[in-house]
Amino acid sequence: MALLSLLRPMAAPSPAHAAHTAIIDIGSNSVRLVVYSGPLRLPSVVFNEKVLAGLGGSLSRTGSIDRTAMSMAATAIARFAWLTREMKVSEVRTVATAAVRDASNGSELIALAAAEGLEVEVLPGEAEAIGAGYGVLSAFPDADGIVGDLGGGSLELVRVSRGEVRERTSFPLGVLRIAAIRDKGKGALERHVTEALKESGWTAQGKGLPFYLVGGSWRALTQFDMHLTEYPLPIVNGYAMSRERIRTLANVVATATKQELKAVPNLSSGRIPTLAGAAVLLSSVLDELGCERTVTSSFGLREGLLYQALSPEARRQDPLLAAARAEAHLLSRFEEHGDLLNRWIAALFPDELPERARLRHTACLLADVGWHANPDFRAERGVEIALHGQWVGIDAEGRAMVAQALHTALGGGNDTPAPLATLAHSATLDTARRWGLAIRLGQRLSGGVAAPLERTRLEQTDDAIRLRYSPADAALYGEAVQKRHRALANAFGLEAAVG
Repeated sequence: MALLSLLRPMAAPSPAHAAHTAIIDIGSNSVRLVVYSGPLRLPSVVFNEKVLAGLGGSLSRTGSIDRTAMSMAATAIARFAWLTREMKVSEVRTVATAAVRDASNGSELIALAAAEGLEVEVLPGEAEAIGAGYGVLSAFPDADGIVGDLGGGSLELVRVSRGEVRERTSFPLGVLRIAAIRDKGKGALERHVTEALKESGWTAQGKGLPFYLVGGSWRALTQFDMHLTEYPLPIVNGYAMSRERIRTLANVVATATKQELKAVPNLSSGRIPTLAGAAVLLSSVLDELGCERTVTSSFGLREGLLYQALSPEARRQDPLLAAARAEAHLLSRFEEHGDLLNRWIAALFPDELPERARLRHTACLLADVGWHANPDFRAERGVEIALHGQWVGIDAEGRAMVAQALHTALGGGNDTPAPLATLAHSATLDTARRWGLAIRLGQRLSGGVAAPLERTRLEQTDDAIRLRYSPADAALYGEAVQKRHRALANAFGLEAAVG
């Protein structure tokens, strides 16, 4: 038992990490439970379940939630309340949006939730819009554009810039209301959008700005385009499409068969009936706002509610570095090593822009996450974590750079594994390869502990990559360290020198 504990040291609880918290989101299309844990700035999802109850499906016809939808939602809420109790979740927040807000019998569902011990917050349209806006800012801190959150019962538009939510509005244009509008004739939805945005003063407000897509139906549309283009990553967050591409997608979805749509990987069958209407709505909204491109966000209302609860100091944390540090906390042998390693190799990359420097820092934080894998698959593990991890604040090129750095650092050599070459230019990957070689040297020199990195330093001169250490530490420069030093210097076209 003692040996096992030495092989995998227990990480001490961190005050920056939250206990399990949960949000039960009673939406117009789905009822969902999400349980979170991990760093407060970017908690990880430990459980996620949804039921497509379609609470808003009958609103346009009757003004109320029908019996079938009410029963499905009540069953889901009872299960979710039971799960949170069994999971010993410390805090459960239950929110409801447009369907419960607008339905004549919405109070009935609130009472059903109360019987399960849940206090439901019925969010006004403005609060829903603010939450969606802050959700996008949580994932894209520098976002400057318009957020569009398409739910089952409503569409929220939110202007975000400089880390704040600004103008916002809500329209009764959710995916479950679109069919009734389109039934009025060809072009009815487009005319409806034109009139709604004109009356609200939002026409042309997005000219030259990106449009951030939030909501399950628009994420499904993104997944459809990723399938059509054979995009090599299964990551919707940050995926961009032009306005012209959206117009094309709307036409393609309109003619696609149900079987063709069901063949799309990861596309929820429950989203297929609403996909065509969501595509037409998006195309119309982009035309009226004047936005030329979209950026898909996997973060929305729920993440926005979490972000709003943070202190200003916590909000300012870089979400990518916060998540990478949390991963290191769980998987690395020596948690603090990544920050120290980053400082140690930084002297070799003095002219890097801040965006590149944070990617290098991320690679250093993650550089030890593969230690417990089979040695023959550590490089592969590093690539998988970089490409498929639940990171935000990073684009596809950034993922490729971190993946290349980890591949090289974890013993994968100088080759470029697929699909990195399709995500980043060769010169960009060359830079990441140098990061990896520098990390690899630092890990071998130090053995993963702090003191050797604190007492040595790297320098780049005109003709050499020089490792400086005191005579008392000469024993550090063993054969394995020498080999890695030479490999790093060769990548720069320089000699390896000491002293």
